[in-house]
Amino acid sequence: MARVVVDVMPKPEILDPQGQAVARALPRLGFSGVANVRQGRHFELEVDDDVDDETLAKMAEGFLANPVIEQWTIRRVEA
Repeated sequence: MARVVVDVMPKPEILDPQGQAVARALPRLGFSGVANVRQGRHFELEVDDDVDDETLAKMAEGFLANPVIEQWTIRRVEA
């Protein structure tokens, strides 16, 4: 089995109200020095060793992310 991580984030030109809410809350909670926050999703998949990168990309584009407003990265990691 292989372990794959897919991180999905809003495209830079897309507003991120959740990230903005976090950015506004941090100073109220005593944290300073954070200029911007973008919030996304993190998926960890355990897949068969023979699942290729093209199939992983199709999973990300067709199911895990909305390609109109989101971008994603896929990486294989050590188990």
